[in-house]
Amino acid sequence: MGERKGTNKYYPPDFDPAKHRSLNKYHGSHPLRERARKLAQGILVIRFEMPFNIWCDGCKNHIGMGVRYNAEKKKVGNYYTTPIYRFRMKCHLCVNHIELQTDPAGCDYVIVSGARRKEERWDMAENQQVLPTESEARERLAADAMFRLEHGAKDRECRERAGPGLAALQHFQSLWKDDFGINCRLRSHFREQKPPREEPRPGLGIALLPEEPQDRRVAALLALQSPLSYEEKQRLKRTEISSRPWFPTGDPPRKAAPGGARTPPPHPQHPRHHPQG
Repeated sequence: MGERKGTNKYYPPDFDPAKHRSLNKYHGSHPLRERARKLAQGILVIRFEMPFNIWCDGCKNHIGMGVRYNAEKKKVGNYYTTPIYRFRMKCHLCVNHIELQTDPAGCDYVIVSGARRKEERWDMAENQQVLPTESEARERLAADAMFRLEHGAKDRECRERAGPGLAALQHFQSLWKDDFGINCRLRSHFREQKPPREEPRPGLGIALLPEEPQDRRVAALLALQSPLSYEEKQRLKRTEISSRPWFPTGDPPRKAAPGGARTPPPHPQHPRHHPQG
């Protein structure tokens, strides 16, 4: 119940608002409780989620992205005006400690010690993709005419080198554009190459008797669908409902007794015979 000391509404008799200010100061505890046990050293305990897949250096086990730890957060520097934080946590599979810190320049996290990153980053230059122009190069292109001329010459050389490959890709793409026609031609070609089947296909392994006229008549009598459609059934049902009398014609139903048994029918009353005198 100690974690609720600062949130309850009970004020002890010796509580002085001018002296204590709050219940946390009265009880001598911090609002963050155990998370602030190292706050004097500049360390705050937070819930940290692993940003990428790593391999632990202590137990050599894989730790997946999204695994959460109680990490000690500490400020270790600045990148211009952006603070750089370091996170220290203990591996849940061994006694090894892992340290990561933020990298504002690269908008990423870097491993300081205790683990190594599972390399899954996509390198655009290695995969021959068009790299975006960096901010410094864009500024020089706008201000320096000679740099802009050299940059344009390099772009033309890259275009000439990539021209034959792009033309071949466009040619093959135009051939594969009509996929329906290609599929039809391929299937017809397979049908021509497929050898005709001479022997009958294997069935259940039962010798079938020759067909007789009686078999045809019996098969013609079999109906695999309902004789009436859904609309005809609904029409017949409406006709039946509309032809019913509105009021019941028979005896009225007998009411049930409170105990659940039906009341017996009334006995016929016989006329009384008065004595003649």
